[in-house]
Amino acid sequence: MLPIHDRIGGAIVLRDYLIDLPLIAILRGLKPENAEAVGHALVEAGFRIIEVPLNSPEPFRSIEILAKTMPENVLVGAGTVLDPDQVNGVHDVGGKLIVMPHADVDVIRRAKENRLACTPGVATPTEAFAALKAGADAIKIFPAEAIPPAVVKAWRAVLPKDTLVLPVGGIKPDNMKPYVNAGANGFGLGSALFTPAMPVEEIRRNAHDFAVAWQNLRSA
Repeated sequence: MLPIHDRIGGAIVLRDYLIDLPLIAILRGLKPENAEAVGHALVEAGFRIIEVPLNSPEPFRSIEILAKTMPENVLVGAGTVLDPDQVNGVHDVGGKLIVMPHADVDVIRRAKENRLACTPGVATPTEAFAALKAGADAIKIFPAEAIPPAVVKAWRAVLPKDTLVLPVGGIKPDNMKPYVNAGANGFGLGSALFTPAMPVEEIRRNAHDFAVAWQNLRSA
């Protein structure tokens, strides 16, 4: 399914990219020379959202390469975005997603001004509600290791029902189920999926394992 953009203003609709496989690949440490090969390995496994954290080597170059070489139905963007000026840089190289470790409303607003999808990190309901009010497309529960499924379930009782909730941090194929049962819509995946030292074949296997785990959860 090809994603569609908002009919008014051409904004990115994050939810469209989460339909088939709601897993975000976090490629911290990715080098530009490996970007295309790693991206294709992920896409072959069904991934449709790829994030390059800005504390990676030459992140804007990697984002540019991915934005140009991945299929049209793949959303490419940046993670660890810390200030509004970085949002402009991501936009300039073709990135369409802003992911943050925090809930700085100025960064969220700049992302929305540029019609980019934005997923800020939150660790409290106060941050979650402030982020949503500023225009966040989803909330990144971070770090998930410190926010167990029972807490996610409690948040779900008070958040707007259509809020996209994405735990990030320590997620593996075998620990997604309790979060899904608590109301998570998907996940951001870090070192269990990718590290810079991994060969492409290992990344491909990891991506496949995550995709199969998700499909098994969906079937159940």
